[in-house]
Amino acid sequence: MRIAMIGTGYVGLVSGVCFSDFGHDVICVDKQPEKIAMLERGEVPIYEPGLDALMARNVEAGRLSFTTDLAAAVDGADAVFIAVGTPTRRGDGHADLTYVMSAAEEVARALTGYAVIVTKSTVPVGTNRKVKQAVTKANPKAEFDVASNPEFLREGAAIEDFMKPDRVVVGVQSSRAQEVMADVYRPLFLREFPIVYTDLESAEMIKYAANAFLATKVSFVNEIAALCERVGADVKEVARGIGLDGRIGNKFLHAGPGYGGSCFPKDTTALARIGQEHAVPQTIVETVIRVNEGVKARMIEKLRDLVDDSFNGKVVVVLGVTFKPSTDDMRDAPSLTIVPALVGGGAKVRVVDPQGRREGEALLPGVVWSEDPYKAANNADLLVILTEWNEFRALDLKKLAKKMATPRMADLRNIYSARDARRAGFERYEGVGR
Repeated sequence: MRIAMIGTGYVGLVSGVCFSDFGHDVICVDKQPEKIAMLERGEVPIYEPGLDALMARNVEAGRLSFTTDLAAAVDGADAVFIAVGTPTRRGDGHADLTYVMSAAEEVARALTGYAVIVTKSTVPVGTNRKVKQAVTKANPKAEFDVASNPEFLREGAAIEDFMKPDRVVVGVQSSRAQEVMADVYRPLFLREFPIVYTDLESAEMIKYAANAFLATKVSFVNEIAALCERVGADVKEVARGIGLDGRIGNKFLHAGPGYGGSCFPKDTTALARIGQEHAVPQTIVETVIRVNEGVKARMIEKLRDLVDDSFNGKVVVVLGVTFKPSTDDMRDAPSLTIVPALVGGGAKVRVVDPQGRREGEALLPGVVWSEDPYKAANNADLLVILTEWNEFRALDLKKLAKKMATPRMADLRNIYSARDARRAGFERYEGVGR
């Protein structure tokens, strides 16, 4: 198959590289010449484990290339994937479809034969029909179908998720489009991974519903964590106890400082707005959003309590600022709420993160960056574990405690136990829900 991938952001680049590894000929398109030049040099503009090696292998094999020339990429393509950004629109919470519709119109003018135009971006219900109208208007003679193919990639495990998915969701309107999409995903079909074919609207809704449900699990366990702290229960034990129920499952039941990232905040907000727009309020989702914001505020108060009710003049070491480990993504990370509160309160903040500095320097002004948690801990008043990178899971707690002026720890990911922290010399330890 010949595939054009419009957009080389996280979803577009990972998808394009993985499709090429399936054996397809893939051309990735982006409007930014500097990004294309970077990719042609073999440099990956995002941090995703294993992506650089996979990309290099397929470029060398001649199956993967990069260009700013959309028309050349679309010419002769069997499938054209639109994988551009759909950020939250300022003021109303809706997904901004500006980039999607602009790409659709450009693709329409570039079509030279039949192709399936596939929306890979996360878009509100009804968007694919709008894409179809936009393409027809821009090129009335175009021969095409539209398809909805939402992504379910976890940052940090995206290649594994693409190659071994829980399911692939494809919304189509014609048998011809379904045949093309079946050819695109044939390697997964042959390995018997589930491929769900449905209508356009259902495919669009599946993406939002899935992310909203997972966000709900996160907010639920964080509310339970707050109650556990008051009644003397341990949320880790509670989560394990309920997660063993097959109807509930153990994933996304880890208490912490709230969810963040490129999907959950944006998609829950968009789903809430879709519900309001159709006079079917999504009250659970709206509550999930409020709870998540409240969790971040509760974390700030937890930290304030650990430094005797004032951040002013205190030295605080923050371990991890990306929204999750194994990524450099800072979008809607809890750190973007918590760290500014520390700085604004007069704290001297030192940050350690294996991949967060590239984006974090601009997003977190007023902090000092360090590569060594032990150096950062020198004469510190508080140590905060905010992102559970593997690098922070086996720290020498005794060494850290000795270096600190007042050895106190806020373990917002429950990596360690209070017993281990106190044995190591920490005079105070606070987890979440324990």
